[in-house]
Parts: sequence; structure tokens; C-alpha cells
Amino acid sequence: MDASEKVVSTPKNLQVLYEDNHLIIVNKRPGDIVQGDKTGDTPLSEVVKEYLKEKYNKPGNVYLGVVHRLDRPTSGLVVFAKTSKALPRLNKLFSDKKAKKTYWAVVKDAPSKSADTLVHWLKRNPKQNKSYAHEKEVPDSKKAVLDYRMLKALKTYFLLEIDLKTGRHHQIRAQLSAIGCPIKGDLKYGFSRSNKDASIHLHARKLEFLHPVKNEPLTIVAPLPKDFIWDACS
Repeated sequence: MDASEKVVSTPKNLQVLYEDNHLIIVNKRPGDIVQGDKTGDTPLSEVVKEYLKEKYNKPGNVYLGVVHRLDRPTSGLVVFAKTSKALPRLNKLFSDKKAKKTYWAVVKDAPSKSADTLVHWLKRNPKQNKSYAHEKEVPDSKKAVLDYRMLKALKTYFLLEIDLKTGRHHQIRAQLSAIGCPIKGDLKYGFSRSNKDASIHLHARKLEFLHPVKNEPLTIVAPLPKDFIWDACS
């Protein structure tokens, strides 16, 4: 596929990675928006509802709860609740940090250490829809922590695996930028040029948590988007 071709999810091409009576986990394409916003574009939540409606031939409205979000230009795992019983339990799992999230990011420059823990204080600027990383606490900032390790050196880029410890606005993007490693395509956080399809090379790769109803451990891995750089990472 040409990297400039922007493919959005529809009920027909939705990448469902896991589904049972209680929840559905999909692989979000870059460009999909998880919940509706001022753009008026069809959100992924509505696409999933339509998919379920068609799959199970359901009349009327389909229940679907949004558990968490991913930034529009990123790709990867998104969890939705299919029942009102599962939603508060999933919300609690995520808010209590009992869902382990692993991301992959492609960056232009190698970090000074091949593995490290980054701690910053992030302050959000709502007008710019951007977060700024500070070394020390500043007013209205929130502590942000992540672990990273280098997985692979590509020809001109580096693949990092990120274990997210806190869930802040644009956290990975802001923290990697703060150490001089902006994510490929992420103009907002200091990369030199955008990707043709407006994506950034940040992917929610793996999710590990206890099923909110069955209490069984779940590990879901999201396939990478199709482009030559992600292809080189696999």
C-alpha cells in the first residue's frame, strides 16, 4: 500500500483482535478518531457499533462503552465494553493502572541510553492541544513516567518499546521529544516533516489485563500498520 493512501476503519474492514460477550478489542488505524469531536468525522466507536449491529443483526441501538482513547495519528489497540456490567470494571482496571500497555515508537535519533526510565512533569496547553515536558514540577503539571528500551536500529531510524507507567495527555510524544527523540511524522513534537497520511509512527502494540468478568489473564498484540518502515520493524 502507498503510504499516502489514508485508509479509515469501516464496519467491513474493521480489524477485530478479540471479542466476547463483554468486550471487543480492535486495531485502530492511524487517522481513526476514537470518540466524536468537532471535526464531525465518524468516530471508531460508531464504526464498532455498526459492525456489531450488522454482525448480530441487532435492531435499534447497540450498547458500546468507550474505555480509553488513542491520539488520532497513532495506531493500535483500543478496548470497548459491550455491556454496562463490563464498562465500570474496565474503567477501574485502566484507572488503577492494572492494564499493562506496551507501545512501539519509531524515532529519528537514538536515545543516549539503550534503556531508561523517563520522569517528567507534563503541563497541558489546551489551546495548542499539546503537552510540555518539564524536568521539575511546575504549577498545574502532572507527573509522567515511562520505561523504554531500544528494540532495533533500522537504516535511518530506531525502534523503541515503551512501557507506560502513567497515562498523561500526549505523554509518549512529549517525553520522547524532550530527550531529543521525536517520533517519526510527529510535527507537533519536533519531527522535521509529517508522514504523507498524517499518521505518526506510534503504535499501541500490546495490552495485558485480567478479564473484567471472567477474571482470566488476557494478552492482546496488535499487528503493525502496513508501510515500509513498520515492515522493517517486524
